[in-house]
Amino acid sequence: MTITSSAPAPVLELRGISKAFTGVQALNGVSLNLYPGEVHTLMGQNGAGKSTLIKVLTGVYTPDAGQIVLAGQSIQPQSTLDAQNHGISTVYQEVNLCPNLSVAENIFIGRYPRKLGRIDWAGMAKQATELLERMQIRIDVTLPLAHYPLAIQQMVAISRSLLVSAKVLILDEPTSSLDEKEVDLLFSVLRGLREQGMAILFVTHFLDQTYAISDRITVMRNGEREGEYLAADLSRVELVNKMVGAPASIPVAASPAGDAAAPGDVGGGQSAASAGGAAGGEGRFKAFLRAVGLGRKGALTPMDLEIREGELLGLAGLLGSGRTEAARLLFGADKADSGSITIDGKEQTFATPRDAIAAGIGFCSEDRKLEGAVLDLSVRENLILALQARSGMMRAIPLKRQQQLAEEYVKALGIKTASIETPIGSLSGGNQQKVLLARWLVTDPKLLILDEPTRGIDVRAKQEIMDYVSALCKKGMSILFISSELPEVLRVSDRIVVMRDRKAGGEYPRGALDETTVLHVIAAGDQHA
Repeated sequence: MTITSSAPAPVLELRGISKAFTGVQALNGVSLNLYPGEVHTLMGQNGAGKSTLIKVLTGVYTPDAGQIVLAGQSIQPQSTLDAQNHGISTVYQEVNLCPNLSVAENIFIGRYPRKLGRIDWAGMAKQATELLERMQIRIDVTLPLAHYPLAIQQMVAISRSLLVSAKVLILDEPTSSLDEKEVDLLFSVLRGLREQGMAILFVTHFLDQTYAISDRITVMRNGEREGEYLAADLSRVELVNKMVGAPASIPVAASPAGDAAAPGDVGGGQSAASAGGAAGGEGRFKAFLRAVGLGRKGALTPMDLEIREGELLGLAGLLGSGRTEAARLLFGADKADSGSITIDGKEQTFATPRDAIAAGIGFCSEDRKLEGAVLDLSVRENLILALQARSGMMRAIPLKRQQQLAEEYVKALGIKTASIETPIGSLSGGNQQKVLLARWLVTDPKLLILDEPTRGIDVRAKQEIMDYVSALCKKGMSILFISSELPEVLRVSDRIVVMRDRKAGGEYPRGALDETTVLHVIAAGDQHA
């Protein structure tokens, strides 16, 4: 239930904040209250409006409507510096400091203490040490910031807010690149600041961390505030339901695997198969790729994963659950720091994506514009990029062969374009996605990783792409399919691995899960479900 009980006067109030961009209503009448001595967590799926709300609050965007009230006074921050001068300090996921400068210099940058007209280096180091000790951090502040890990760098960024006596501290996805010990360190500092009466707004997509630190939770969905809740009164299942827009009341289902435990109630580092308790189809498919203990610090807890020939393996989970991180490790786009990958019984090491391509793996990234389509190049040029990369730049693919391949796949995938020489940027999103799919098909991959291949395209194009993908599986190609749309994952997958908080939450055969039970796996470990 949304909070209605009395509470201390809020330090900060957002009242009816709205913000629109061309053709998109990013925020619609959003309200938020931050109270002294509380950690208030902002939750929501990708596109819910969290980032836009933070940018309005910190002066990056000017709201179209609504009011920001700080300590009883209406304010209109015009920049991040202006917001900071009002007492609103922000620490971002990517620490915005100078790694070549010392810790002390980073804390005092722009406001160096002076003595007799010169910078008081000794006094600055003393004050910096004292500020960090208030957070139980004891380090040499004269060393360059780059000498310390990211967690410590974030503490340095937080200490700047103490220097300017911030009333509100905003932490925007601060734990995305931290390991478990570093998260514990950060949370210890936040609890200390909470005891000192600071109002803290914590933006995250990790369920475990939300319940470890939060006093209050606001859920956003589709640019609107769904509700504000005391963390103690909101179960994990209810939180996930509210984030994805599922019915408000969903009965607890029995474990799809037939076990007594709750669905997906497993720890990190286990194999997905053992996590779910039952993985169907082992006799039907032969293993193509096996990953054992595959992980990367701050990105993915070591996990086991098996992908079989002619199988469509779905990865389900919320934003930040580890789906894309796992895909990037399998493709060599990011380097794993633990585990091994075996293909057809032979261990492989992927130093770069080119190594993965040579091993028969293709990867359609979720970011079509940044990591996929080269918008100024033609359909033909985009289509042959992966094949050219595999061949090497010294072995150019003849133009006639390029044209032949482009014409063949434009026809096979029903790509609507005036010509194969038309710039891909002028095509619809669905047709761009088909070109990117064709880019990897021309390399004749054994495994194709599809990360959100149907995001942002119309229903008909989605159906055409997924029908084609299913046909590829029937011909023996392995598919790793990632999608935020649970009905789509459930409909097309032979097996499903559910990810949560950067680890495998369970593996299930086709038909073992529905939308209700998937949500319970995502929210595993909840004692109030």
